[in-house]
Amino acid sequence: MTDPLAALLLGILEGLTEFLPISSTGHLLIAQHWLGARSDFFNIVIQAGAILAITLVFRERLVSLATGLGEARNRDYAMKLAVAFLVTALVGLPVRLMGWELPETVTPIAWALVIGGVWMIVAERVAERRSPDGTSVTWTIAVLVGLAQVVAGVFPGTSRSAAAIFIAMLAGLSRRTAAAEFVFLVGIPTMFAASAWTFLELAMDGGLGGEAWADVAIAFAAATITGFLVVKWLLGYIEHHRFTGFAVYRILLGAALLLWLPAGD
Repeated sequence: MTDPLAALLLGILEGLTEFLPISSTGHLLIAQHWLGARSDFFNIVIQAGAILAITLVFRERLVSLATGLGEARNRDYAMKLAVAFLVTALVGLPVRLMGWELPETVTPIAWALVIGGVWMIVAERVAERRSPDGTSVTWTIAVLVGLAQVVAGVFPGTSRSAAAIFIAMLAGLSRRTAAAEFVFLVGIPTMFAASAWTFLELAMDGGLGGEAWADVAIAFAAATITGFLVVKWLLGYIEHHRFTGFAVYRILLGAALLLWLPAGD
């Protein structure tokens, strides 16, 4: 397979999996077995494509929040987004600096997929019974979403969106679309900051040279376009459907990884 085609497929895969609650890390790990490992810079760029995609999806909501801060409702929502981001940053940065993260190898990712899938099924049912149509974001939810993003960073395969959406639902934000919107909006500054930090680390270590820029551009464009389409579809889908299908898929994928790929690979 040519490098441009491999880059295209990796970009599409990133766009498909970054925001679905199925773990982009697990999917990219599988892809690297056949398409070859890529540099950290390449991975940052395709993630930036996903960030751009979700920013475009929520552009009207972001403009509405930014221009409507004079209204108490918008100001309250924006402050809770800021709190969730700050919790992620203030807890997540020390965790990253201390190196608290499981290796991105098959076994921990596979178990995270399986356990996360079971957790999704249980959490959604419990949330629906507790609060059938909760749409209010509380300060507790904001803090828990921030912490959930840190947990997802420590345990590859957890899925940032899955961890944050389902903790928000359990805490009272039980309407799926409301939980997803809050988590996705928090994800914009979170992912921008994480990508910028990794980029800075690479620049300081001299790790930005020797890139195939055409491949990088192809993957970035693919991640942006695919991510945009996936998020738009997901928001419509969860209006009327549970997350159960994604949970079952996670469990099956995790089991397949444990059975067929070499342990520790």
